[in-house]
Amino acid sequence: MTTRAVVKGVGHYLPERVVPNAEFEATIDTSDEWIRSRSGIERRHFAAEGQTTSDLAVRAAQAALADAGLTAEDIDAIIVATSTPDLTFPSVATMVQAGLGMTRGYGYDVQAVCAGFVFALANADAMIRGGMARRVLVIGAETFSRLMDWTDRTTCVLFGDGAGALVLEAAEGQGNTDDRGVLSCDLQSDGRQRDILYVDGGVSTGTTGHLRMLGKEVFRHAIEKLAQTAHAALDRVGLSGEDVDWIVPHQANLRIIQGTAQRMQVPMDRVVVTVQDHGNTSAASIPLALSVGKARGQIKPGDLLVCEAIGGGLAWGAVVLRW
Repeated sequence: MTTRAVVKGVGHYLPERVVPNAEFEATIDTSDEWIRSRSGIERRHFAAEGQTTSDLAVRAAQAALADAGLTAEDIDAIIVATSTPDLTFPSVATMVQAGLGMTRGYGYDVQAVCAGFVFALANADAMIRGGMARRVLVIGAETFSRLMDWTDRTTCVLFGDGAGALVLEAAEGQGNTDDRGVLSCDLQSDGRQRDILYVDGGVSTGTTGHLRMLGKEVFRHAIEKLAQTAHAALDRVGLSGEDVDWIVPHQANLRIIQGTAQRMQVPMDRVVVTVQDHGNTSAASIPLALSVGKARGQIKPGDLLVCEAIGGGLAWGAVVLRW
C-alpha cells in the first residue's frame, strides 16, 4: 500500500470587478483585438480597494472546504502560493488560518511566482506522504493588479486577480498509476534567467515595484520548458501524453498553452482553458482552472491530469495527478 495525496475538494474566488479589454483603450495605446490576438485574454478581475490577497484566499479556501464537506478544524496545514502577500510578513497562510477560524495546525507561504501552485502542491504531497499532515489546504492567491505599470501596454493588460484552492487528503493506494491522487512531480529552476521576468521592487529598494518582462524571451522559454517538465513528470510513472485526459496549464497566454499542448501531442479539446476570462493570475491560475474545469463538467473522478507552469526565477514544474 502507498499513501497518496488525494483531492478531496476544490474551490475558487474571483473579485467582483470585471475588467474587459476595451477598458484599457481609454488610457493606453491598445485595443481589444490587439490583446486577444496576442494573448487570448478577453477580460480579467481586479480586487477592490482594500481587498487583499488573504481575503481572496480565505474565500477560495471556504469554497474548497465546502466542496470537500469539511471544516477548518479538519485541516492540519495550509500552504499558500503567492507573490503578492498582504505584508512582507507574516505569511498569507497564517492570515488565512485566522480568517478561517482555524486554531490548530500550521501554515506557510511558497513563492515561485506563476509556478507557485505546482511547487506548493509538491510540498503538500511530500508532507502527506511523510506523515506530517493528513489534510492540507493548498491555495494559490494573487492580486497582481497591484504590481502593474499602467503605462506599459505589453504587461498591464495581461494580469488579473483571483484565488483557487484544493483540499488534499491522505488515502491508501495500490502504488500504481490507477491510484487517485498525486502520482509524480517535477520541479526546476534557473536563476540565470532572472532578468527576463521580475519585479523591480522589494526590501532592497524600499518600494513595491512593478512587473517587468521580456515577453519574447519568456514565450520562448515557456514553450520549451513546459513541455519538458510535463514529459519528465509523466516519464517518472511510465505514462505519456496519450494517457492524459486533461492538461490543466498555467493560464498566461493562449499561444503558449497551444504550443505546449502541440509539443505534448495532446489535442486542445483535452486542455482546460480559462485565460480568456481570468487573464494571468499567476499562482492562482491552475487552481482556478481546476475549479472551473470541475464546475464545467470537464474534470471527472478518475481523470488523469497534468498541471504545469512557469514563472519568474525562472521556476517551472509539473504535477501528474489522478482526480
